Amino acid sequence: MILSTRWVIIGIIFHMLLVLAGSETLEVRRALVKFMNKISLGNISKEVNFGWDLSSDPCTSKWEGITCDSRNQHVKNIVLDQKNLTGILDAAFVCEATSLAVLSLNENEIVGTLPQEISNCRRLTHLYLRGNKLSSNLPSSLSRLSNLKRFVISGNAFSGQIPDMSRISGLITFLAERNQLTGQIPEFDFSNFVEFNVSYNNLTGPVPDVKGQFSSSSFSGNPGLCGVPLPSTCPPSPPPPPHPVAKKKKVSYFIYLGYAILGLIIILLLVWKLFKCIRKKKSNSTPMDHNKTISSSGVTKTPKNRSEYSITSSPENSMLSASFEILSSHLANKLRFEDLLRAPAELIGKGKYGSVYKVNVDGVALVVKRISGWNISKDDFKKRMQRIHRMKHHHVLPLVAFYSSKQEKLTVYKYQQNGSLFKHLHSSQGSQVFEWASRLAIASSLAEALAFMHEGLQNDDIPHGNMKSTNILLNDDMEACIGEYGLMPNNQDQSFVAQSDHSIREDDSVAITTCNAFKMDVYSFGVILLELLTGKPVQVSGNDLSRWVNSVVRAEWTGEVFHKSLITDGPNEERMINLLHVALKCINTSPDARPNMKEVAFIINSIKEDEEKSVSAFS
Repeated sequence: MILSTRWVIIGIIFHMLLVLAGSETLEVRRALVKFMNKISLGNISKEVNFGWDLSSDPCTSKWEGITCDSRNQHVKNIVLDQKNLTGILDAAFVCEATSLAVLSLNENEIVGTLPQEISNCRRLTHLYLRGNKLSSNLPSSLSRLSNLKRFVISGNAFSGQIPDMSRISGLITFLAERNQLTGQIPEFDFSNFVEFNVSYNNLTGPVPDVKGQFSSSSFSGNPGLCGVPLPSTCPPSPPPPPHPVAKKKKVSYFIYLGYAILGLIIILLLVWKLFKCIRKKKSNSTPMDHNKTISSSGVTKTPKNRSEYSITSSPENSMLSASFEILSSHLANKLRFEDLLRAPAELIGKGKYGSVYKVNVDGVALVVKRISGWNISKDDFKKRMQRIHRMKHHHVLPLVAFYSSKQEKLTVYKYQQNGSLFKHLHSSQGSQVFEWASRLAIASSLAEALAFMHEGLQNDDIPHGNMKSTNILLNDDMEACIGEYGLMPNNQDQSFVAQSDHSIREDDSVAITTCNAFKMDVYSFGVILLELLTGKPVQVSGNDLSRWVNSVVRAEWTGEVFHKSLITDGPNEERMINLLHVALKCINTSPDARPNMKEVAFIINSIKEDEEKSVSAFS
């Protein structure tokens, strides 16, 4: 009895090993065999190790022309060039292999059409059909292949118009020469293309603006095409028909109405300006002028380079200096508060809740943050700054000094001449071009730093409170550092914080007021990840970035999310998608569903380690 039971267990384990050894399900293998039967019609010469039958596995048995993913053992590439294939291409069957990225059937005798079901191959990046006998119209479903990079159909008999594939942002190759295509050339984004050729078809109309990328050889052999770069110029467009008199009168009426409305707006603006000036005069009629600094003798005077953050809350400099605390830093050994006040201040940033100035003191460039609108006592602010200063991390900008009085709150940092992450991602002033590895390294270092600060300051209830790409600064080594940590209120008015970060949706503001403020940092970090991946600022044509990304992902256009500089033929795309999934978890509308920063840092470090292993494997 025991012996028979043992044999049953061994049999079950053996069966499980057989199942685990197979990479694809029986349904996928059956579909691939049907695909081969339809495309070959039995004419292909099958060698001993050809495969393509149900008794073997496409990956472990290495079917002819098939390459599998080395990690999950799913079919990734099917390359059957010059195999004497004479049947039809059944896309419904071949696309059952859901991980398929490359389908290459060049130089065969395949007939029939390219079916609409080709869009079922959602991960397809390369489609090569050169030198076959395919005909009829190209399927409109091609536009749904959002990950497609290379599309080659040269030397067939395709007819009809070229479908609109402009939404495929990663497309870099389009070769369709020597077919029978008609109509006009769609408006592609030619700046992305590496290869483009539609010569020797029956295309008509003007050649689109190819940004100087391609010569006439890409368009020759189409008698109906005209315009640059072809030698034949396009005929001038016919003049528009004259407008009817009645329509002119109607237009004139609306013009005059517009003038009237504009005049009314100007009058209202003048009244509002006058009212504002009157109020300003009343508010300025106080005994002390806040635009004057205080000399050591107590006499007020107005310097030429007046510092906008000059303090006037006390008549004695000694009392002012008593509220100024220098923290341990080699930059601040000889720093005096009086020197800071007298130094010329250049306004470099201003927001609803504070202003930022660049100050030069004895040849040292510093940044002074003047905080406004925060109802916190002098002692509480001092304790908060001292606690933050004790948390030291290489990727968190250290605090040099701070000033705290009833009227004023100032913080001092070292000036970072390389500017912010926002400037390099979105501004024309940014000189640094970040490739994928650099963006991943920034994401990893920021996640580690923020996780470190969260863990150390959790009991003190001090989150960052205002994480955004303008507060991520690049040091002399172009490493990302978190700036302005803890300079926002977190325990008395969370709506104040939510309003200061426009990356948070309006309908989330109620939830933010009651949620853990540390989870709001997680949300904001997720938005920074989206900026790194998309290259887009927080506002995208008036729409919120996180909302835009979610809508693109829901429409299964994930490939369109990534910035065009990140789209390559290498293995990076899977890791980019993994990082995108981390960002989507961080921006979950439910704060409780968001991970903490320790979990986020662990996942991103795993992605980075995978990237480093991949680079070393190919080096």
